[in-house]
Amino acid sequence: MSFKDKVVLVTGGSSGIGAAIAIKFAEEGAKVAIVGRNQEKLKNTAKKCGNPLVIVADVTKDEDVKRIASETLKNFGKLDVLVNNAGIAPLAGIQDDNTVEIFDKIMATNLRSVVLLTHLTAAELVKTKGNIINISSAAALKALKGMGAYCTSKAALDHFTRAIALELAPSGVRVNSVNPGPVVTDIFDTILSTKEEQEKFLKQVVDGTALGRISEAEEIADLVLFLASDKSRGITGSSYVTDNGIFVEG
Repeated sequence: MSFKDKVVLVTGGSSGIGAAIAIKFAEEGAKVAIVGRNQEKLKNTAKKCGNPLVIVADVTKDEDVKRIASETLKNFGKLDVLVNNAGIAPLAGIQDDNTVEIFDKIMATNLRSVVLLTHLTAAELVKTKGNIINISSAAALKALKGMGAYCTSKAALDHFTRAIALELAPSGVRVNSVNPGPVVTDIFDTILSTKEEQEKFLKQVVDGTALGRISEAEEIADLVLFLASDKSRGITGSSYVTDNGIFVEG
């Protein structure tokens, strides 16, 4: 799958799934813009992406999101693929004192930023008959204890994907979401405080999959590239679950 001379914008591109996506697109010839809050991590990703546009920004800030769109277009002159990957997953139960605070933070990052950046770039994607790939989660389809806000944000993201797919289809723009189960990334460092907790959680995850494994970020990137390519030219408004068989295991 060649993306030679295509321009790809990836939010949350400093590490994990976002970094893997940016690197894969760059390997296929794309011109890549990567967005993240951590400048050092962005630099590390940039080293593997040729000569990307690096944008240090916080997607929860409207001015930063506007700058993401404007700098990408100013630097490259067009946009072919938007990958809305930035996301957070802090824990909070419905009875916790900070549950509304956590809900607002999750929605601002996982949903509102996607709506705003999509709004700001839609006209350019119409010009190129481009693609939008939203990185959702298997949690959009399965309730997880202590993660009600996260599950809700991803379910909303899936439905936003379908709604915008319907709206932009007449203009030749395809919009899909990818819904990973657990993936080995540094997001577990923010959710689980100790290595022992992380190892215990990952073992429980592996034991709960039909395939007896957990995904690597590169696998998610492969699916994103497929959906952004002409090989999936008939696919829009779809949510692709890649979870190693969590749902079929029960």
